[in-house]
Amino acid sequence: MTKLMKYQDAVKQFDPVLGLEVHVELGTKTKMFDAAPNVFGGEPNTNITEVSLGLPGSLPVVNHTAVEYAIKIGLALNCQIAQHCRFARKNYFYPDLAKAYQTSQSDEPIAFDGYLDVELEDGEIFRVQIERAHMEEDAGKNTHVGGADGRIQGADYSLVDYNRAGVPLVEIVTRPIEGAGERAPEVAARYVQTLRDIFRALDVSEARMERGNVRADVNVSLRESPDAPLGTRTETKNVNSFRAIEKAVRYEISRQAARLSSGERVIQETRHYHAEDGTTSAGREKSDAEDYRYFPEPDLVPVAPPRQWVEQLREGLPELPAVRRRRLREEWGFTEMEMRDVVSADAVDLIEETVAEGTTPAAARKWWMGSLSRTAKEADVELSELAVTPKQLAQLQALVDDGSLNDKLARQALEGVLAGEGSPAEVVQKRGLKVVSDDGALIEAVEQAMDANPDVVEKIRGGKMAAVGALIGPVMKATRGQADAGRVRELIMERI
Repeated sequence: MTKLMKYQDAVKQFDPVLGLEVHVELGTKTKMFDAAPNVFGGEPNTNITEVSLGLPGSLPVVNHTAVEYAIKIGLALNCQIAQHCRFARKNYFYPDLAKAYQTSQSDEPIAFDGYLDVELEDGEIFRVQIERAHMEEDAGKNTHVGGADGRIQGADYSLVDYNRAGVPLVEIVTRPIEGAGERAPEVAARYVQTLRDIFRALDVSEARMERGNVRADVNVSLRESPDAPLGTRTETKNVNSFRAIEKAVRYEISRQAARLSSGERVIQETRHYHAEDGTTSAGREKSDAEDYRYFPEPDLVPVAPPRQWVEQLREGLPELPAVRRRRLREEWGFTEMEMRDVVSADAVDLIEETVAEGTTPAAARKWWMGSLSRTAKEADVELSELAVTPKQLAQLQALVDDGSLNDKLARQALEGVLAGEGSPAEVVQKRGLKVVSDDGALIEAVEQAMDANPDVVEKIRGGKMAAVGALIGPVMKATRGQADAGRVRELIMERI
């Protein structure tokens, strides 16, 4: 069993240092170096060409739109844009790249020397220094059949799908992230979330983490103090959710601290993240850059983006997420704390879409940050993964606004929507949830409640208006929660 040190003890004894390598798949129509379609899914080995397969005599051509998207990302990250850069061959055993090397950029990236300001949960701004953002191609997908956990160890055989091979990527590499201390997991997760929001704002990628459009390699090392040399790092590969990034960092800090404190050494290696329990396990010993034997790609000419084009792209950048959040906070009338909570829950887009469907910002926030947030937390999923859309939520709120549902019934209707029972209106009809507004039925329930509670009636007559609630409760119970509480109060007061 892996030894762990309590997290708080670990960050008291050691200084954590992070490094993040974030890959984003670009939303171009075709692949990085050939005309094969860049689409998600499809039958295995159908979105390919001779170039995708690296067949002899096939020659790559750089995707112009991918270069444009890479420059936009670099500009949004406050990077310098190279006047001249080249592609290189990264030599490594890639079973899911038929040519057995990856076309990437090594010492000549398209963008370099940038930074990104990340807003943490309490409003603190943490600046992450960006070393570079470079272009490369994605690998295909290996499927290992017959093993216990889908990994190559113990598998009977492996299948390779080259559909994803050659999909355009931009990899964003940070400099060592120092000074985060005990907040290192939060910094890592917020940094990737901020990047994801930028990709969407730039419209360069769908940035759907559940599809692997955005994934992070998380490097963690520990040292005895901020003045000490950097420790040996581990790299947890392909982590694709914010919560998983946070958990991976916490686990690695606790694991490495336990090893160091007992006199063991940390091995420089890649590690696999396990979502079911938030742990990591050893992969392979990590190679350094020189082990990849980079050399310039002889089949591609250098990329030299004209300065005028770069400045046109800079001028055309859209509203970036930090600016957008400030604007939306003012438009919605949220306090700074309320907006920070919304950002922390990754609910900005969801609330904006719900408001666009006709709901007030306050109502949209109530639903997403209330019962839905609790549901997501209990299921350990992101809000966006819940089986309810902004449109459905707006439809539900409309039923509340027109008096068809009260809050209690609306929550029951939402449970039905989440369970896949249909739209809010369909759930209301199937479950018989509509508010009882017929005065005849309500009057009967009101009079029964008054007859059963004469002492409460006398208190109300004596001026104790708060006692009305003691009569509303039995009426709501008698009508299975379907009475209009406001109308019930009116009927009680008329009779008293």
